[in-house]
Amino acid sequence: MSDNLLSKMLKENDWILADGGTGTELFKMGLTSGDAPELWNLEYPDKVKQLYKSFLDEGSDLILTNSFGSNSARLKLHGQEKNSYMLSKKSAEIGKEIIGNYNRSIVLAGSIGPTGEMIEPLGSMTYNEATNIFKEQSRGLRDGGVDVLWIETMSHIDEFKAAVAAAKSLNMQWCGTMSFDTSGRTMMGITPLEFKNLILKLDHKPIAFGANCGVGSSDLLRTIKSFINKDIKIIAKGNAGIPKFKGGKIVYDGTPEIMAKYACYARDLGASIIGGCCGTTPLHIREMKKSLSENLTLREISLDMIEDCFGKFSSKSDSSRVKDTSKNKRRRRVH
Repeated sequence: MSDNLLSKMLKENDWILADGGTGTELFKMGLTSGDAPELWNLEYPDKVKQLYKSFLDEGSDLILTNSFGSNSARLKLHGQEKNSYMLSKKSAEIGKEIIGNYNRSIVLAGSIGPTGEMIEPLGSMTYNEATNIFKEQSRGLRDGGVDVLWIETMSHIDEFKAAVAAAKSLNMQWCGTMSFDTSGRTMMGITPLEFKNLILKLDHKPIAFGANCGVGSSDLLRTIKSFINKDIKIIAKGNAGIPKFKGGKIVYDGTPEIMAKYACYARDLGASIIGGCCGTTPLHIREMKKSLSENLTLREISLDMIEDCFGKFSSKSDSSRVKDTSKNKRRRRVH
């Protein structure tokens, strides 16, 4: 399989900057709880364009499509299960149109989130059903013009494998992340080490893999530290701090300055694709870009350093047996 745009950019750059939080930004634009963000691709395409543009204007090199839940299982909750292909395709077409306005290389990544259903034997959905659901979504993203599929926020191994199988069946390159938000594990108990071992054993390997969302910078950075390997690039896409209730709303306590530090820590730990998830605004992205571009000296990052800068971990261990000092001393060119 030939290199696509993302692979080429990663060969030419030591790091690239992804975008921020899709859902939390759309809520600011008027999305209400219980609504399907993916329907905005048809109902409010100008707002989706504004979302994409807001991150690109601040320096993102990669943006995700507004298609996280555009699979038939999730869309069924809104009576839109027959529109998975169409909504996925539209999300990519909007992104392609916006990217065309910029005179630089930008990766359009097709966001694929969980189905919201449990796969057998834990639930009623079969592995083949899940694969077909993801295949329909992936076809829409492909036909809309994405450069790569972006499987994200997964917590179950079988569901992740089903999404990868869909990508393989369409001969599409992909990236993948899980969310480690339960004492250093995914909601289904998967450890970072188990995820890393799965990735390294796949026959249809990703361009990059890593972690997104979670419960704060400390945990995500510890997870990234356990992913380092010599063969596959690493993704760090953490939330802007920890969500808290204020005035009846969920807000994230990660300031742009804190996220700028997180971005450099992620890079120093070996991440090549760095971005934000929930609560990460264009302003956060601007400061992350600035910090990554100005602070070029790499440091060895220990777990103690992570805790001192970003707060304590949510658990004593994530079961990955990561040593407390980094041996990552790769030489990098100036970005």
